[in-house]
Amino acid sequence: MIDRVRAVIFDVDGTLLHSNDAHAEAFALAMGEHGFSVDQSVVRRLIGKGSDKLLPEAIGVTADSPLGATIVSRKKELFHTRLLPRLGPTPGARALVEELVRRGLDLAVASSAGADELGVLLAQAGVGDLLERRVAADDVGESKPEPDVFVAALAELDAEEHRDRVVVVGDTPYDVESARRAGLQIVALRCGGWRDENLHGAAAIFDDPAHLLRDLDRSPLVQTSR
Repeated sequence: MIDRVRAVIFDVDGTLLHSNDAHAEAFALAMGEHGFSVDQSVVRRLIGKGSDKLLPEAIGVTADSPLGATIVSRKKELFHTRLLPRLGPTPGARALVEELVRRGLDLAVASSAGADELGVLLAQAGVGDLLERRVAADDVGESKPEPDVFVAALAELDAEEHRDRVVVVGDTPYDVESARRAGLQIVALRCGGWRDENLHGAAAIFDDPAHLLRDLDRSPLVQTSR
C-alpha cells in the first residue's frame, strides 16, 4: 500500500545551513582556550550530537559541569560572533522548503541546537519564515543520537499516530540513528560532509536540497510504502 507523506521534519545544521565545519572550529577554539588541545577533525566527527554528548567524547568533560558549561558558552559566543555571519544556506534550501509548503506538507524542525540559537540559524539559512514549528535540544531530555528530538517533533506536528507518513531530512549519522530509533524514515544529504557509508540506514541519499528538489517526485518525501 502506498500512502502520501503527510509531514517532513528538517534538521538544520549541515542540512539547511553550511555550518558543520564552523561548529567544529568554534568548539575546538573554545576547548583550546581552556587548555584542551583537540584537533578540529576530531570534533568535526562529533558535530550533529548535542553538546552533552560531544564534550565528554571529545575532552572527557561533562557539559553540565562548571568547566563544561563555560566551554559551551564560549563556543556559542565564538560561533555567533566570528563564524555565523559568513555562513550560507546549503544549495536549494529555501527552494525545497518552499516547494514542500506549496504542496501542503506539514513541516517542522528538530535540532541539536539550543532554543536560543535555533531561530538565528534558520534565519541565516533563509528559511526562518517558512519553518515555524521548532524543537530544540532544550525541549527534550536527551539529544541526538537519542530519538527524543524527533519524537517531540512528531508531537509538535500531531503526527504520533502517522509516523509512517513522516520523513526526516538530515545530514549526519546521528540524524539517521535518531530518526530510525523514533520509527521514522530519513532522507540523508551529503552536504553535511559525511560519506554514504556513514549514512547507512537512510531511505535515500542526495547531494543537497537542490538535488532532492530535482528528484522530489521520485523521492521518499513524496510517497512512502507500508
